[in-house]
Amino acid sequence: MPKRWHVRPHDRAVVAALERRAGVPPLVASLLVARGIDDAEHVQTFLSGTLSDLHEPETLPGVSEAADRILAAVRAGRRVVVYGDYDADGMCATAILVGCLDSLSDDAAHTPSWYVPDRLEEGYGLNSSALEKLRADGADLVVTVDCGIASVAEADRARELGLELIVTDHHAFGDRLPAADVLVHPLLPGRSAPFGELCGAGVAFKLAWAIATRASGGRQVTPRLREMLLRSIGLAALGTVADVVPLLGENRLLVRHGLDSLRQRGGAGLTRLVELAGLADRSRLESEDVAFRLAPRLNAAGRMGHAARGVELLTTADPARAVALADFLHELNAQRETAERSITLAATKQAIERFEPDTDAALVLADRGWQAGVIGIVAGRLAERWHRPVVMIAQDPLGTRPATGSVRSVPGFDVHAALHACREHLVTCGGHAAAAGLRIEDGAIEAFREAFRAEVDRRLPDSLRRAEIVLDGETTLAGVTLDAVEQIERLAPFGQSNRRPVLCASSVTLAEPPRVIGSGARHLAMRLVQNGTQIRGVAFGGADWLPHLPPPGRPFHVAFKPKINEYRGRRTAEMEIIDWRPDGIDVGQALPPLAAAAALAQA
Repeated sequence: MPKRWHVRPHDRAVVAALERRAGVPPLVASLLVARGIDDAEHVQTFLSGTLSDLHEPETLPGVSEAADRILAAVRAGRRVVVYGDYDADGMCATAILVGCLDSLSDDAAHTPSWYVPDRLEEGYGLNSSALEKLRADGADLVVTVDCGIASVAEADRARELGLELIVTDHHAFGDRLPAADVLVHPLLPGRSAPFGELCGAGVAFKLAWAIATRASGGRQVTPRLREMLLRSIGLAALGTVADVVPLLGENRLLVRHGLDSLRQRGGAGLTRLVELAGLADRSRLESEDVAFRLAPRLNAAGRMGHAARGVELLTTADPARAVALADFLHELNAQRETAERSITLAATKQAIERFEPDTDAALVLADRGWQAGVIGIVAGRLAERWHRPVVMIAQDPLGTRPATGSVRSVPGFDVHAALHACREHLVTCGGHAAAAGLRIEDGAIEAFREAFRAEVDRRLPDSLRRAEIVLDGETTLAGVTLDAVEQIERLAPFGQSNRRPVLCASSVTLAEPPRVIGSGARHLAMRLVQNGTQIRGVAFGGADWLPHLPPPGRPFHVAFKPKINEYRGRRTAEMEIIDWRPDGIDVGQALPPLAAAAALAQA
């Protein structure tokens, strides 16, 4: 769907004042002001915050009691089991708490216990069968990470089994909180934390921090526990980026400092994944490297039913085993990419043939041949393509079990609230504003489809029904220099709520015909020219543009992210092109589908 281009307004007086007070270059000042950061003290924390700026772990509701209980259980020799989730955030959270428990013991033969459900067989979150098995195997205390806050019935079952239960989570609540012995959550009703946007791994890091100080008898932790916490910051950074939570506040600090820790202390498994992802030659990891190269390889393990392998990669002390697991996850990711392309084609065909994706408020697509572990990615791609909330439902091949669904939203719309309003049609549901999951009986799919579309139609304002690219400003190609992009990099790490700046350049031309690159021939590489300046541009997923782009020499407009390409020690500025428009059309004008098609035809 064609996007509206919107240029952020700039108050030159405010920019100039911030430049003077904070001592930052004009480009950085203008980008900060565009993000609503115009206070000099806030600027310094944003640009140069340290780990000492993190809130004390005890400010997180429930952490103090949870830390006391876990430490007491370990010292009493009771069996503690960490119950995780199967996505990258859940794996990292599991590894953090397992590493913490391991660091409390001097017994090298003692290995902390953990459990991660099978995505394809058990689904998301706590399940009673698993709790029953853990209890039968001798578990005394179960600590959840990245799950459990909506597991009301399962918490009741744990109590019946005599199993102590501590729930640590960050997802949205249901109508009733689970009756666990302790709840740890950034937004616990009546006791919210100073920063409420931590992911599961961030919550686990705060809990590990609290346990470490208690075990050490004060804020100065033992060398062994200090090393554990430094490694945990790297895992928290990985989970934070992978779970697409806002990269502001504490999340920004964890990622900013955790990326270096991830590289230095990640262990043999992550080092091998970095190599397989083509990142070994980078001088340092960036948040986008994690988001698009590392996290997908971890997530592939969960999506393909092998989440336990991902946790093992992050926790094993055997370097050879870690490397073998990294190779296995890399291959799983290749299989995931193949399945994703196939499902995307099928889902796109279904959406176009059976529904009206350009006008329907939401899309609910279902099929028996889709892999449950991959549908979330496809839902996200279709939501981006049509700028609509999308539900993808993978029905059980035999029709004997409830179907599994993944939901993805558009920016600014709380899809979890809309889903919760339709829960009468569902077996279960959970998640957060941007993404959610569900289970549903086959016979209820059609009724749910109508109810969900109606609910989204009622809740989704007109302002969110058309995709928009927010531009931080306009520049010339001559302005995209290495020095300028290095200034922009001061605003990193980039991600949710702190996206990499997007600029536009008008009346550029192609120096030569663009060429298709990458696996699956899905990306475009091109060289752009403007007033004698030439620069390389890459459009990820832009192969579909190829038949429509103007021929070399004919001008058009581009929206892009300025980036630094680092190859064999050489650093150059380049453009990641995210959209384009024919020349002669105001970049701020909204193009309806038919007008866009006509414009492309004329181009």
